[in-house]
Order: sequence, then structure tokens, then C-alpha cells
Amino acid sequence: MIRLSGRFRSALIIGVQGIRARKLRTLLSMISLFMGVLAVVVVQGAAETAERALLTDLELTVGYDGTTVMHPPSGPGAVSIVMSTLEGRDGAVAAMEGRAIVGEPGVRPVNPGGSPFSDDGSAPDWYGPPIGPDGVPLYCDQRGCYPIPVADVEPAGAAIELRLVVLTGDIRQFRPYRTESGQWLDFASEPSLAPRLVVNKEAAKGFARHRVPAEMRLDGATANTTPQIVGVVDDAESQPTAYVRADELVNWLPATAMDGGAFYGMSIFLAPGSLGLQRTLTAKLVGAGFRAEDMATERVDARKRLGKQLTIVRLVFLALAGLVLLIGVAGILNVGLATVGERVEEFALRRAVGTSRLLLAGIVLAETLLTGLLTAAAAIGVAAAAVPVAAQLLGDRDPVLRDLTFPWEAGVAGVIAGLVAGVLGGLIPAVRAARIPIATVMRA
Repeated sequence: MIRLSGRFRSALIIGVQGIRARKLRTLLSMISLFMGVLAVVVVQGAAETAERALLTDLELTVGYDGTTVMHPPSGPGAVSIVMSTLEGRDGAVAAMEGRAIVGEPGVRPVNPGGSPFSDDGSAPDWYGPPIGPDGVPLYCDQRGCYPIPVADVEPAGAAIELRLVVLTGDIRQFRPYRTESGQWLDFASEPSLAPRLVVNKEAAKGFARHRVPAEMRLDGATANTTPQIVGVVDDAESQPTAYVRADELVNWLPATAMDGGAFYGMSIFLAPGSLGLQRTLTAKLVGAGFRAEDMATERVDARKRLGKQLTIVRLVFLALAGLVLLIGVAGILNVGLATVGERVEEFALRRAVGTSRLLLAGIVLAETLLTGLLTAAAAIGVAAAAVPVAAQLLGDRDPVLRDLTFPWEAGVAGVIAGLVAGVLGGLIPAVRAARIPIATVMRA
């Protein structure tokens, strides 16, 4: 072991001396290899960034990996059972979906059906009944379309329809909603009689474009409420959406009203290891008359869903980067062969004084490996320096790019690429150097 260690140290020292003696050739080798290593670093870094971006967008809509999502059936008593069971528990949140209209009472919202707002400021798509040529809503069946009686048609007014999500706890432990302005719902404070709302970016667009009164009406509510909009989040939803605490809404909309059809969907998010709570919920709902087979349960596995697609894309781009890297390897190979040809007498003399063939090959490989590592360090440094610049230029286009950092996986890929290039580019010159006969010294 000591002898091998000594040979390795000798090869490394002589290799460093060879690089210092031929600085120009080393620089030319690094230039030819630089683009190949940089391509590998950029491809690996871009793949990691794309994976994080896709996972972030997917987590906004489906949740973190490992989350269990229950979809209990709707019906009398379901909401009351869920809210009472989850009260005071960590690692479990119920989200109930309904609709709310904020603005003038008794008028048709500017976005009927909770339709999204257009970017150019034009009227949103009509999600309600079809409109006739004279602007009167129509009722259509198999026989044709008929005007809806004027008495049944609400006049257009200053109101916005929202998808309302009622939460029993902080859902951000399951879905990473990004706060754009203001603050998120504070579930640790006392509930307010004026429900606090956090709206998404699409709803904020509507409120910025239309001035509406601060009055919210809900199906089944005892009275209209005065909401407080406390923040804006990015939830990757295209429909105008508002989030509200359940304990603030029950003052105006009892749980019995929620069971009565005011809310059309309910999802329960459970953290990993909540199997006991899941069984408790199922048992209580079955005891209330619901069927166990109607309670759908799924486990979030976003990375597995995207894994195959990301792997294919990464392999394609790595193959292209590998072709560029091979060009750099060819450059090192040419320079290495030329260098060995010029150093024939030196290597023959070393053989004559007792240097082994293995050590001669190690000297040449050490030079190419060090050249590859120096090139990898330069490529990684350039890529790492470019990341903050790219984040500053592209951060306004995508929130994920705003927090862009240089992934360590790209650095590892660059080091590996430099080592592989050094081995491939130096292997043939090393073999040729090891096969130089001692008699070459005699001819010189």
C-alpha cells in the first residue's frame, strides 16, 4: 500500500510539473474541453431546476408527496363529523368547496359561474345559460332554446363570484401556496366575526379591475357578511378563489347548512402516519350511514408521476451534451498524443533509470485528469456565477426562477464529466508512453 501510494504521489507531482511546463498546451486542452463540461453542467442544472419547477406546480394542485387525501361523500352530517373530529388535531386539514359572491346583493356577477378574468380586460367567458341575440339568457332543452322570464334573471351589477374554499387548518403544510402580498390566514388567533379572506391571483385581478362593495353572500347563510381581504396567494388555479377559516364562517353558515348542499366538495388532507385518524373518520362516517366504499382515498406521489417524463428529457439532453463533451475529449487526445511524441526521449530516459511502465502511464493520465478537473472547476464556476444573473433577469416571469440556486447535482455532474474526459483523452497517450522502448535513448 505504501509503494502504490508513493507511485501515485510521484505521478501526481510529475503531472503538475508537466502542466506548468506546457501552460499553452494545457490552456488549449482546457478550451477544447470547456464547452463539453459546461454543456453537461448546464443540462444537469436545467434538468434539476425544471424538475423542481414542475414539482412545485404539481404540489400546488395535488400536495406534497406522501400526503393522503380522503374524499368523503357529501350528505347530512358529513361536514359536522369531519369538523368535530379534526378540531385541535395537527397534521390533518379539511377543505370544503363552495361559492361566494362579493359585491352588490341581488345582481348578476361580472364573471358568472366564477369564470376567470381575461388578461386584456375584456368580459370573461359566460359560464351561465346561453345568451340570445337580444342579450336575454336562454333556457335550452331537446326542443330548442327559450328566453328565461325577466323576473328570473338577475340584473348585471358590481359583484364578483368566487370559488370559496373553507379550511379547518393551515393547508400550506400540504400545498405550498406562495404569498404574493399581505399575509396568510392566521389559524392561531381568535376567529373574527368578519370573515378574513385570502384570495388567489386570479381573484385579485378581478378585484383590482372592478370596484365592488364589501358584502359577501353565501348559499344557505343566515345573512350577508362583510369580508376582510388580508392577502393574495399563488395557488396555480385559473378560477377566482378565496380561502377562509371554517371557524369564522360557521357564525354565518352553520355546519348543517354546509351539509345541505351549500358546498359541493370536501377533501381531507392527512400527513404521513395518520392512519389512525383516517380509520376514525371512516368509522364515524360509516356510523352516520355513509358507505365505506364511497370514501375515495389516494396517496400523493408527484415525483413518481413526473419521474419517467423527466428521465426521458434528461437523457436526451445529456446525450447531446455528451456529444459536445466528446469533441473536447478529441481535443485532449490530440494534444496528449502530440505531447507524448515530443517527450519520447524523456520517457525513454525515465525507463532507463528504472521508472516502471505503470508509472509512466500514470504520469500522462495525471496530467489529463488534472486538466479535466481544472476545466470542470472553470465550467462550474462560470455556471454558478451565471445563476444569480439568470434569477435576476427571469425572476419576474416565474416565481420558481426568482429563488433560483445552483444545484449541487450539476456540480457533481461537472466533476464527473471532467474526470471521464481526462481518462478518455489520456488513456491512449498513456498507453503509448508506457510502450516507449528504452532503446530510444540509445538512438537519441
